Amino acid sequence: MTTEKGAASLLANALAIVLGVAEIPLRLRAWDGSEAGPADAPILEFRSRRALRRILWSPGQLGLSRAYVAGEIDAPGDIFAAFTALSSVGKFSEPGPFRPLTPRELATLVSTAVRLGAVGPNPAPPAEEARVTRKGRLHTRQRDAAAISHHYDVGNDFYALVLGPSMVYSCAVWGDGPDGGDLGGRGVPAGLDGAQRAKLDLVCRKLGLRPGMRVLDVGCGWGSFALHAAQHYGVTVVGVTLSSEQAVLARKRAAEAGLTEKIDIRVQDYRDVADGPFDAISSIGMSEHVGREQTPRYVEVLHGLLRPGGRLLNHAISWNAGPIKPDPDSFIPRYVFPDGEMISLGEMVGALETGGFEVLDVEALRRHYALTLRAWVRRLEENWDEAVRLTSLGRARIWRLYMASSALGFEAGITGVNQVLVQRAGAAEPPLRRTDWI
Repeated sequence: MTTEKGAASLLANALAIVLGVAEIPLRLRAWDGSEAGPADAPILEFRSRRALRRILWSPGQLGLSRAYVAGEIDAPGDIFAAFTALSSVGKFSEPGPFRPLTPRELATLVSTAVRLGAVGPNPAPPAEEARVTRKGRLHTRQRDAAAISHHYDVGNDFYALVLGPSMVYSCAVWGDGPDGGDLGGRGVPAGLDGAQRAKLDLVCRKLGLRPGMRVLDVGCGWGSFALHAAQHYGVTVVGVTLSSEQAVLARKRAAEAGLTEKIDIRVQDYRDVADGPFDAISSIGMSEHVGREQTPRYVEVLHGLLRPGGRLLNHAISWNAGPIKPDPDSFIPRYVFPDGEMISLGEMVGALETGGFEVLDVEALRRHYALTLRAWVRRLEENWDEAVRLTSLGRARIWRLYMASSALGFEAGITGVNQVLVQRAGAAEPPLRRTDWI
């Protein structure tokens, strides 16, 4: 076993093996206080030998992520700078499943772990890892409810801390003015809350909402779209969610706004909605939970719930990295979105057209989501102690890691987010141009 002195240099060699690079672009700080790597590089701190043991058992993203969630690895400075450096080299720069180590690389990693006294049993995953089974049929009603509960039922107060007063948990729409305000002269206030209001209003205008219309909001969250549409466009809204905590707060917000008669919030699977037709349907940040195999059924159900001539807006994250599929055993499926699946924009548009819809408009909002995620990370970091109190240290660390790494994914173009506006054939002709919402 090596002495404590110089642990960082051995760690640097081990991490280089995992990444598949000759030299890591980080300054490593080990549990003994030693440091190694470029002096001006972002710092990655190994607080415990256990972190290396996790990496030994799960080389790649999962082992590193578990160590971070457990507090055994930290990025004490600018988390974006550290993760940018980490994700820009070697195997982390390649989208898709993490390429496994070769036998020679694994043997060298084991040897390094032995010298550092880090060899031992596989540590138990942090308690916050999803308990949704990795086996069996995906996207049954019961399984989807469990996956949604894992992500959303972690406390409304925690989400309010991160999201702010808007309580909108999807990509905002930012303007070109200072701090994202203005938005083409529409007077949108600066900041995250103004950008979220701009997004909600954009969806309403794209759907062509008018007083008296009946709207279905699939995956309604905490009711923000329903509130905006009812208050400003005079429609009635049925919102469905699988999260009981979301539904409680959404109903409370509707009551406080005096909109109980106009907003009906249900804990219900979208596949069980049976009281159509609706004049318009919004699906904002929900179809990522549907899954590739269930997408045709999702389209069929929404088509059947929409009146002829009605519009559907599908706002969803897309996988932009080509035919390589995301790794289902990586950090986000394990800790953030169990069973979540991103499909490409082309797949989504194809499914909507095959399902009988006419495409009216497609708008890419990739850069907007990167800005939104960075704003959420700032809010989390500014309210860190309260976030930990409301959930757990591990949960707060998960959200910091997930939102920061997701922002970098959008900035790199690995993921995108798109609003696809479609119309069911019927009496109403689509507009000649996009004057309804521009």
